[in-house]
Amino acid sequence: MAASAVAPLRRSARNVKKEAAVETKIQSADKHAIKRSASPNLPKRPNTKKVKAEPVSPSAKHISTISARDLGSIKTETAKADILKERKLKSFSAFSKKSPYPDFARPTAEECRAAHKILAKRHGERLRPEEVVAPTNAAGCGDSPSVLDALVRTILSQNTSNKNSTRAKLSMDEEYGGSDKWEEIANGGQARLEKSIQTGGLAATKSKVIIGILQQTKAKYGVYSLDHLFEASDEDAMKEMISFQGVGPKTASCVLLFCLQRPSFAVDTHVHRITGLLGWRPAAAGREETQAHLDAVVPDEEKYPLHVLFVTHGRQCQECKAGGSNAKTCELRRVFKNGRFTPPRKTIKDEDDGDIKKEED
Repeated sequence: MAASAVAPLRRSARNVKKEAAVETKIQSADKHAIKRSASPNLPKRPNTKKVKAEPVSPSAKHISTISARDLGSIKTETAKADILKERKLKSFSAFSKKSPYPDFARPTAEECRAAHKILAKRHGERLRPEEVVAPTNAAGCGDSPSVLDALVRTILSQNTSNKNSTRAKLSMDEEYGGSDKWEEIANGGQARLEKSIQTGGLAATKSKVIIGILQQTKAKYGVYSLDHLFEASDEDAMKEMISFQGVGPKTASCVLLFCLQRPSFAVDTHVHRITGLLGWRPAAAGREETQAHLDAVVPDEEKYPLHVLFVTHGRQCQECKAGGSNAKTCELRRVFKNGRFTPPRKTIKDEDDGDIKKEED
């Protein structure tokens, strides 16, 4: 038996008009949702329905008005930053627990202890403080009980003198009404920060790095703090810090060594130069390779005092400072003559008779 035909539903003109109005509202809402999540290149569509939306941030307004060419540049810059981040993490992971020079046996533990004793006799012993206190009259380098503050201070100290980095830190604090004013700094924008730290050198680069760290930290954790790294392993703490653009192994190592109080051997220009004179690294090794090598072979208990003493010696010794010549008066140079270690005789007492001093700024 043939199925009976089903008569089409009859819709009055009034119902059709009502359904069309509902569909229009749905489309309007959909368009509004797309507008908020779409690429800035999509054309704006009118939205007749009044919807209470979150205010658009200045950065979002700026992005919506930039050209396709500028947007391409931003995407390229972001891609480059991502590539650099992956390279840093890959390089660190490859040598986080071993030396990049497995056949280079120096320095030995005996050499490290001998260098420590020589330098402590000349400059005074360097002991790790029981409590980390942020200096109020200096930028320092990782010297703060706050990880974020320690990281910012170390960034300010990059490629400049202590005097200049301190001037930049004090100027920044004055501009924003005190130390650790992270929200004010982030909301104030890069131009304002750059102007406030220009006395420290490389202000454009450093301000960009600092603003980026603040924005990423707040977006990821909801607060301006990296103190969770106190509970992280050495490796995880290093990885998180070097994942920030503008933060390399040396900067992260300083925060690890001074703020987190972990055994880490940071290599700055002084440490790199002096360890080259002592024959503790291959002649062609750069700073990052040198740091990876020395962090793997220097005994943990020698990392803090040797780093601080090398930096102090590199600034004060006329023979070991940059551009210095061997006048044969430096005990360290005599014991490690031409990069070869000759165990000292009785020129150094077994007792540590040097005065204990705090780390110099």
